[in-house]
Order: sequence, then structure tokens, then C-alpha cells
Amino acid sequence: MDSKTQEPIAFASIRIKDRALGIISNTDGSFKIPLKYKEYGDIIEISSMGYQTKEISIQSFSVYELNDVRLKPATLELEEAVVTARKKKKKKLTARQIVRRAISSIPENYPVESFSTIGYYRDYQLDSLRYVNLNEAILEVFDEGFDAIDSVTTKVKIFDYLENTDFKRDTLALRSYEYQFKEGRKVIDKAFLASYGGNEFTILRVHDALRNYKIDSYSFVHRLKSDLLSEHKFKKESDTYLADEPLYTVKFEKLLLDYSAYGTMYISKRNFAIHKMEYIVYDRTKKLPNGIINKHKTNNQLIFEIITEYRPENDKLFLNYISFHNTFQLWDPPKFVLEYTTVDINQQRFIISFNLTPDLEAALDKDNYIFKYKEKQIDLTKIVLDNSDENRKTVFLYPKMYPYKAEEMFRSISVAARKGPVDSLLLSVKVSNIRDMDGNLINEWTSRDYDQFREFFVQEVKTNVKRPVDSLLMEKRKPIFKDQPMINPDNFNDYWMNTPLQNIKTKGNSSDN
Repeated sequence: MDSKTQEPIAFASIRIKDRALGIISNTDGSFKIPLKYKEYGDIIEISSMGYQTKEISIQSFSVYELNDVRLKPATLELEEAVVTARKKKKKKLTARQIVRRAISSIPENYPVESFSTIGYYRDYQLDSLRYVNLNEAILEVFDEGFDAIDSVTTKVKIFDYLENTDFKRDTLALRSYEYQFKEGRKVIDKAFLASYGGNEFTILRVHDALRNYKIDSYSFVHRLKSDLLSEHKFKKESDTYLADEPLYTVKFEKLLLDYSAYGTMYISKRNFAIHKMEYIVYDRTKKLPNGIINKHKTNNQLIFEIITEYRPENDKLFLNYISFHNTFQLWDPPKFVLEYTTVDINQQRFIISFNLTPDLEAALDKDNYIFKYKEKQIDLTKIVLDNSDENRKTVFLYPKMYPYKAEEMFRSISVAARKGPVDSLLLSVKVSNIRDMDGNLINEWTSRDYDQFREFFVQEVKTNVKRPVDSLLMEKRKPIFKDQPMINPDNFNDYWMNTPLQNIKTKGNSSDN
């Protein structure tokens, strides 16, 4: 956490010194280290953009309590870096020039030879800040290098996977996406997730705009190499740094009638390598509830957010983590509906029964009903509560028409009903503006907002590694967690799942120095 604000620091890098292994902190700042590294007496090194790097002996951590680690902002070191730059009297570059040089330098700053990354993958949803449908895996990703098309050439091995039943499971939220409202469906509004013929991990990889800088990644970045500069306005912010690397901070944005998009790049002042890229898109037609303001100080709802960070290894930058966050809605069927509509020929009246007790005043209001017989609207003379129904869920509705016409209509409807469902061209009934005693509106579908996350956190990078030729590779057209081949390497226990904490409590043990 931040030593000044006490706020959690998400996506901080926690590396086990001299072991080339590590993990990334969760959005609540939490992380886990296997107990064996405490027994080995290892040291962890923690770094995060804009903070002083910190080394801590794992032996100082408590096994039985939640440990706090506080990082100090690195303002003093940043000021020194700025002063040094001024002494050299370097020509100041504009934000756009910095980004242009960074994009043109991608072939020099990222690996073009084959390599692999081993890490912790997870996907989950957040429902009112509760983790739902948490799936976890340890994967090895064999990448042919930045000159190759990732979605075509990259292969994956699964070491382990887990559908974590310690967290809530919601089968409706596990459904495939729909892109417009349909009854009982899981819906993404104003967005489309291209799968490139792959599963959830493939979808995540596609959204790394740096790795896929030659091809389309996502709106409105499109092809980073050719489209980013022409599609956005750029602004240079105060410099920052990661560990000992001074970085430019460049903000960029795109504003449209229905959308707004904001991005940030953190670019090395030494070689113009892009260490981190953040991009977020909002729906300008939808407002957040209860006066909530988003991180860009508007009340627009988020559509998606992508954060990608790379870290240096042998003079090249390799993926450190990627997080892809999008929103969706789950639509629940109405709680308050008509149970049935029928006719009473003898009394010449319609009978409507609700599944729940309605508000009596609204249920007896003629303006809340529209009856059409042969597509012509029928006026009502009165509506009467069925006093024989102890639950008060049934009403009688009397049409305003001559008795012989009413008898003809009701007989026609009755004959049609005996043959099957009544055609709406013969009789249609619309009921509106009526609520039950709990306030549920008649026939109203309700939605729940969910946040979907797919994330991959690299624990180890292996350079100059060729992809295997055996058959024990992930089938990318199948879900990760459905009958995939799985293999444990000899050093499988070196890797671990950084499962998030369900409940975070303040603890006693802390490290401030």
C-alpha cells in the first residue's frame, strides 16, 4: 500500500531476488508467496510505477497474519532525474514525437526471437465487489517473437487449472455473451469481443496492443503501428520512473459523440521502450448511478479497460502482466407477471390473474390496460376485484359494448382458446404501470451490472526457448477449463496461484522501511 495515502497498490511487481520468479499484486494490493521461500531465507523485491523499489526479507513476514508492506512515492529521485536532463540541454520532444519514436522502436526493444513466459492466469467477475466464477491456471506461453503473428503462432501449455469453488459460482454469468438484449441473457452493450477463433486466454492475448502492434487489437487503438497517432490527441505529463528507469508519461484521448477513450503510455527516456500502456473506453450515453465519478472525472459508464506492462530482461522488454476488464449486464426475468388471462362468457367479462398481489389502486385503474379485439381497442366500463380470491390477485374487467357484441366476441375468443394459444390478431392484452406489493413493476426485466476480468501475470521469462512439438498443448478453440491436456514439469512447485483474498482484514505485521 501507499505509505502516505494507505491506498492499496494494484499490479505491483513482487520478485524473488536472484530466482527470476515473481508475482503481481491484486487490485486490492494483496499477494501470496509460497512458504518454502520463507524457509529458504529469500528476499523479495517490490517495484511499482512511481514508487521507490523496496527489498524485504521474507523471514520478516508473519505466516498467521496479513502482512502490510508500504511503498514510498519516489518524488525526490524523479526531481533529480529532471534536473540532470536539463543540464544536458536536450531538445524537448512533444508528446506525439515521443510516441512516434516509441512505436518505431518496438522492433529494437522487444524480442523477435522465440521465448516463453510462465505465469498465473485467471478470469473472474465482480458482483458488488465480490469475486464470482473465479477460474485459475498456471500456463507456459511459447511466443515466436514480435515478428510473428501472435494469434497464429503462439502455443500454450497448461500446467494446472482450477475452477475455484471457494468463491461464489453463478451459472448465468458463465454464459456466452450476447450483443443486444435478449431475455435472460448475458449482454455486452456497445461492444464486441473478437475471439480470433480462440478461448478466453486467446481473447486476452489479442488485447495486448504492443504485442499485436501490426494488426488490429481493439477500438480505438486499432493497429498501434499505423492508427494510434492519427486517432488521438496527445499530451505530455510529468515524468515518472520504474526502479531506476526514468520514464516519459504521455496521456492521449479520443472523444466521440457516444464514446470517450483515454490512454497513458510510460516510455523510457533512454531508448523509447514502452514499459506500460493503459487504455479505457467509456459509454457517454450511460451514466453511473448515485453521482459516482470515474477515474477520468466523468460520470460515464466503463465499457472496457486494458492495462499492459512490460519489464526488462536481457536488454529486451517482456510481458510482466496484462489485465483486461469489461462490463456486462445479466438480465433477470420479471418477478411480477400475469399468471393468466381468460374470459367469462356468462358474465361477459375478462378475468386477469397476477402471480403476486398487485397494488390495488393501480390494478383497478382502467388506464393501465389495453385490450384489442381484431386489432381494435376495447374500452372498459369497470374493473372489480375478485373478493373470492383471498390473495387478492384476480380482477374482473368489463368491456364497454352492446351485450350481443360482447357475447359474440367472448364466444369467438373461447372457441379459439380451445384450439390452442389465442392469436394476438384476435385478442391482445397489454398491462402496464402496475406494481406488486414489493414494488416490482409488471413485466419488467431487471439487470445486474457485472465486471469481467481476464488477467495473466508472468512469474518467469525464459529466453531463446523453442515451442514444443508434442501434442500436449492447449486447444485454443476449447475453454481453458474444459477437458484440456495438462502437464506438470519437474519444477512445477516453483510456480503458484496468487488467489485473491475473499475478505481483507487489517493485521498486525507491517513493513514501513
